[in-house]
Amino acid sequence: MARPRIQMWTWTLCALWVCVSQALTGPQYMVTFPAVLEAESETKLCASLMQPNETLHMTVTLMSNHLNKTLLQRTAKEDFHDCVHFMTPAVANEELQNVEVKVQGNTFYSRESKKVLIKAHRPMSFVQTDKPIYLPGQKGKHDPNNNRVGQWLNETSNGKVLVRAYHLNSEAREGTYKVIVSIGEDKIEHSFTVEKYVLPKFEATLNVSEEVSIGSQEISATVCAKYTYGQPVPGSATVKMCRPLYRYLYGSDLEDEELTPPCTTEIKQIFGLLPVKKATYIPYQVEDSTECLHVRPKRSIMPYPGRDIDDAHTVLKNVGLKMATNLLIQIPTCLQYRGREYHHNQYGIHYRYNTYPMAGMDTVRLAMAPAGPAGPVGMGYGKTASQDDPSPIQTVRTFFPETWIWDLVDVGSSGTKNVSLTVPDTITTWETETFCLSHEGFGLAPRKEVTVFQPFFLDLTLPYSIVRGEEFELKATVFNYQSSCIMIQVTPALSSDYTLTPLSGNQYTSCLCGNERKTLSWTMNPTALGVVNVTATAEAVTSAVSCNNEVVQVPDRGRIDKVTKSLIVKAEGVEKTDTHNWLLCPKGATLKEETELQLPADVIEGSARAVVSVLGDILGRALKNLDGLLRMPYGCGEQNMALLAPNIYILQYLKNTEQLTPAIKEKAFNFLSSGYQRQLNYKHQDGAFSTFGAGTGNTWLTAFVLRSFAKAKSFIYIDPKKIKESRTWLEAKQRENGCFQQSGKLFNNRMKGGVSDEVTLTAYITAAFLEMNVSAKNPVVKQSLSCLKESVSDFSNTYTTALMAYVFSLAGDMETRALLLNHLDTVAIKRGGFFHWSHKSAETASLSVEITSYVLMAKLSASPSIDELGYASSIVRWLTRQQNYYGGFSSTQDTVVALQALALYATLVYSPQGSSTVKVQAPSEQLTFNVNQDNKLLYQERILQDVTGKFSLEVQGTACTSVQITQLYNVPPPATSSAFSLEIVVEVNSTRGTRPKVTLKFKVQYNGKESNTNMVILDIQILSGFVPDSESLRRLKGAVLVDRVEEKDGGVQVYLQELPQAIPIFYTLELRQEIPVQNLKPAVVKIYDYYQPSDHAETDYIYHAKA
Repeated sequence: MARPRIQMWTWTLCALWVCVSQALTGPQYMVTFPAVLEAESETKLCASLMQPNETLHMTVTLMSNHLNKTLLQRTAKEDFHDCVHFMTPAVANEELQNVEVKVQGNTFYSRESKKVLIKAHRPMSFVQTDKPIYLPGQKGKHDPNNNRVGQWLNETSNGKVLVRAYHLNSEAREGTYKVIVSIGEDKIEHSFTVEKYVLPKFEATLNVSEEVSIGSQEISATVCAKYTYGQPVPGSATVKMCRPLYRYLYGSDLEDEELTPPCTTEIKQIFGLLPVKKATYIPYQVEDSTECLHVRPKRSIMPYPGRDIDDAHTVLKNVGLKMATNLLIQIPTCLQYRGREYHHNQYGIHYRYNTYPMAGMDTVRLAMAPAGPAGPVGMGYGKTASQDDPSPIQTVRTFFPETWIWDLVDVGSSGTKNVSLTVPDTITTWETETFCLSHEGFGLAPRKEVTVFQPFFLDLTLPYSIVRGEEFELKATVFNYQSSCIMIQVTPALSSDYTLTPLSGNQYTSCLCGNERKTLSWTMNPTALGVVNVTATAEAVTSAVSCNNEVVQVPDRGRIDKVTKSLIVKAEGVEKTDTHNWLLCPKGATLKEETELQLPADVIEGSARAVVSVLGDILGRALKNLDGLLRMPYGCGEQNMALLAPNIYILQYLKNTEQLTPAIKEKAFNFLSSGYQRQLNYKHQDGAFSTFGAGTGNTWLTAFVLRSFAKAKSFIYIDPKKIKESRTWLEAKQRENGCFQQSGKLFNNRMKGGVSDEVTLTAYITAAFLEMNVSAKNPVVKQSLSCLKESVSDFSNTYTTALMAYVFSLAGDMETRALLLNHLDTVAIKRGGFFHWSHKSAETASLSVEITSYVLMAKLSASPSIDELGYASSIVRWLTRQQNYYGGFSSTQDTVVALQALALYATLVYSPQGSSTVKVQAPSEQLTFNVNQDNKLLYQERILQDVTGKFSLEVQGTACTSVQITQLYNVPPPATSSAFSLEIVVEVNSTRGTRPKVTLKFKVQYNGKESNTNMVILDIQILSGFVPDSESLRRLKGAVLVDRVEEKDGGVQVYLQELPQAIPIFYTLELRQEIPVQNLKPAVVKIYDYYQPSDHAETDYIYHAKA
């Protein structure tokens, strides 16, 4: 296969003669005009006549096939130079026309014609984003991998400004994005950057001389630190001076090579070929034994880098002008000199070059460096600075303010408009960028700055989160940037959510003179759980007491500053959730249910709470929590799909039942767009997807993505090229027997069993193709169905049997479907009107939910009868009982498949009529809910006064209702676990006067029955007042079996590929204290199998401060 060739160098030798014969007699003329004209625009043409010896008539005409237009007519008998303006005619598309110049007298005649290109008129377009840099998750379209993540088609601005917004997901790749606007055949690109940054409170600048004498005894540097509102920052600075290391280049032998005959050269060795500046006391040696080809220039002009040699023809050509003239001008002759060609591959060879014109030369001096002897090389290039080049300008990005105003204002015919705005609370400086658009044109206003400031202000310092029972020092710092002294009084707001105790020595009413700050503190003890708002007020008050012999002043404006910040207060231990679900369809009668709520003996006091919720739709709970169906991390490709796919099924259901409102549509579309954009992070160039975007492509995940993207394209933009690439990659994995080759690992190792993994995988991929409406007669699908039929009679794996029943239902093979469903009915677990299936008798709920969902879809995917719908209702009753508080299930795959099955069922049994009343009788209260067609999707929730006791439900009416009672409580971490063992050693490093550092050493081990686990999550809560050390996090990301490390909600989540059985694995994480906390409570660490969450272990750790 031929490889792409890269030209190593191309040198151009140009010979140019420009002669105007001094002996030439008679008239001479020149007419210049643009080589390319824009239709319906004003254009300039210039004409000159020199040395006329009689009266001459000059005519310039623009000529086309359908119309001639005279541009200039002039009669003269003396020299003249004249420029005229003319309107270019309209054209539908690009069109070549001719400019004819005719000069005529009694004895002189000249006629010359030049071609010009007239381009159709296209409006000028500009693209502007509200800021140059965005955080992942903000509004901001190709991403850094050149994936098209969104588009708008057939948009019109109605002659004004078109404004569109796009939500970047929180996992958006950092890098440069492009907004590409296509108008006809024209394209306009605008770039913006996505990167994670923290808006700084101040900026620091360093000024130092660029050059220092070698004999200098010291180097002077000036460091300046200012807040964003211009005031100085008190503190200390550390300045380091470093010397750069020298580098060297090395080239090896090269055989004699023929270049372009008759030039040949022989390269023996090259060491160096890079500039070296001598540094005192630094010994160095440069060896250079290069033999080069030397050629004497034949012409007298030899340009060197930094000199430009131009000629009249080149000058006019470079600015896009053509000329018609009878002056004697010889066009430059260019000789092409080609060097050796290299093939492109992974090896790199870099060379430097200078670009300069070469006139009057036909030979040059070459210095060639050999490539490596191993073979193919790639090429990179840069530009070296010439002696006259200025030093490079270094630009340092210091601060990019968040957007405040992004608005369009109609100023009317007057051209002015006053707009009243309220500035944000941020004390900073804002920059304005303003443009205006009218029929007269486009204008940009000079930048202006708006500084938001106040005489004094207050700031609160508190941790991100704290555990109930802990205490910390709440600090309030007051800044005074007036020139005069003020008397300030700082008062915290009272609250039942926490107690504040004044610290001795703090004067909460005190003097604060100009450019001073003062910090006041209280001991804070939160008593309520959840998000607690902490508020404090600073006020400049009148006082008869003088400050520094000054009379205190009270500002006319800004006398009071009030600040509120939030604090998350968590309960001790581990949160547990117990749910009790009912799907009740009274059909005009009255249905009653009873249950009893209990709490474990070790429940943490005060942590328990209970809620009851009612919905008129079995998908309503999931609809409420589209972005949080599970309380689990979503940091890999398969988990992200668990966010995206349920949105598709719920949208399809709402659309098919005509319940899709604009508000739901916007919410779900945003989630879909975000999920699509995030999923592209895990895509390979060949179309495959993998768990973390690296390594081997995963067939299971690629099929999952493919089936989801194919359905999502009816709601949001999905690049069809991506679907095609993934489908092609999957089809290439099919073996001759029709089965699909496994690439990557199965997500859940419990899916393995008596049937080959390839059969399960083939069934899944075939289902993906059939859900995409690929015909069962398609060669790929036909072969895969043939592969599956070979294993139809093997019932050793219930999961595979259920999946194949769904596949043959989609394929329309009723005979095979009936065979599989009949067997599944014999192994169904039927208790009290609830039907479900399990792979093993002791199987966990996660896989049982998935198997049961496939059976349900098999029943419903082939025009179900009344009996089959009745059978399906018993399955649905069991499935809805497994739902968690958020509308999902145990893990990602069971949530995706179950919601797909429930959406299919809900679509088939949907009725636009009916209403019901739900009564909930608790030990000390009775609650009533009404469900009708207007509020069936409304999530109705009430907090129960009773956390334990007997509860009864009564539903009366004609509409089905979904009722859930949920208990949430905390318990201490369990002491033992059979599947995992987790041990933590805490080491403390603290010295007097410094804040302590804590090193956590983890020992994790899998003790289960499988040879290895699925993906494992190590979920580490952080002690209150501490934060993970950034360097320690970086090291942890490179540890054995670690695929990803996330900081989220004040904790650290470590994704492990898997854990082998009975082999201990060790990890280390360092924490540093930011805010001291008293009565510190233990922090919990949990490890669990992502796809079997019941396999888990938990423990806690604590840091004991030294006295």
